[in-house]
Amino acid sequence: MKDLHDITHGELLSVLEELGQPKFRAKQVEEWLWERGASSFDDMTNLPKTLRAALAERFTLGGVSQAARQQSADGSRKYLLRLADGASVECVGMPTGQRLAVCASTQAGCGMGCAFCATGASGLTRSLTAAEIYEQVMHVRDDFGTRVTSVVLMGQGEPFANYDATLAALRRLNSPDGLGIGARHLTVSTCGIIPQILRFAKEPEQFTLAVSLHSAVQKTRNLLMPGVKKWSLLNLYDAMGTYVDITGRRPTYEYALIRGVNDTDEELDHLVEFCRGNLAHVNLIQLNEVPGSKFQPSSEARAGEFVRRLGQVGVEATVRQSRGADIDAACGQLRQRVERRSS
Repeated sequence: MKDLHDITHGELLSVLEELGQPKFRAKQVEEWLWERGASSFDDMTNLPKTLRAALAERFTLGGVSQAARQQSADGSRKYLLRLADGASVECVGMPTGQRLAVCASTQAGCGMGCAFCATGASGLTRSLTAAEIYEQVMHVRDDFGTRVTSVVLMGQGEPFANYDATLAALRRLNSPDGLGIGARHLTVSTCGIIPQILRFAKEPEQFTLAVSLHSAVQKTRNLLMPGVKKWSLLNLYDAMGTYVDITGRRPTYEYALIRGVNDTDEELDHLVEFCRGNLAHVNLIQLNEVPGSKFQPSSEARAGEFVRRLGQVGVEATVRQSRGADIDAACGQLRQRVERRSS
């Protein structure tokens, strides 16, 4: 049976008409789906029992179940969620004062193969539906019992390899009939799939774009990010210029500092030249240490030097302190731990 989350508003109206129900029932059903997060048709208490039974005969409610949950001393919570077909994804809730940020996944696993990423080592299982992306955010909201103020699609998977579902999830998160999160507080992080960056630039909403750069030296980037080898840094540079021209918005470049790999003076010089004169923000990431990985994080002093040099050419750079250092915070770590335990 089809998941009720996956039908359009028009399709829902047709189903309700077929069942002899008035049109206003559609809004009631959608409130249960997208705002209240109903896990059972029986939860939909303002619908007639006959309608609930009829819907249950035709549809499932999909949903996610919690397979594991970890809480960090800094308040962050990491979740491994099981989907209806048994696939699993990770998401994270990160509270700061009155704000709650969620990092959600767009795929189960990832096919990009980034060398420093625990998810990349596992490969791609499948892409998620828009509802499965959305329901991760709902799960975190309900667990914290507070409103989600921002979402980054920066968990497992490459969002632009699942473009249509990613965009549909963003629109639902932004909608007043969904979670009502402002478009500028909804961020997509891509490894740099150029055709989809150019497509994203033409979308009417003011969603935020982040690009995982990790090196402005082609040889190093190919080593770290083999999944985007076919899109060169030169072409990425041109595409980002087009994105800024069309949108007027400042993109973010994600740069995980890896000791002796992309934190050398040569690497810094190339990064400065890549960003010089462009509208950009550089988000320097203190790499999470992944057991068995050959990569180690750079020192705080080295991160500070990157900030200083970029600032000299007018490019704002900040160092993002990794949250959840005392739990399996890096993408894919919790999933790997649970799967090892169960095998």
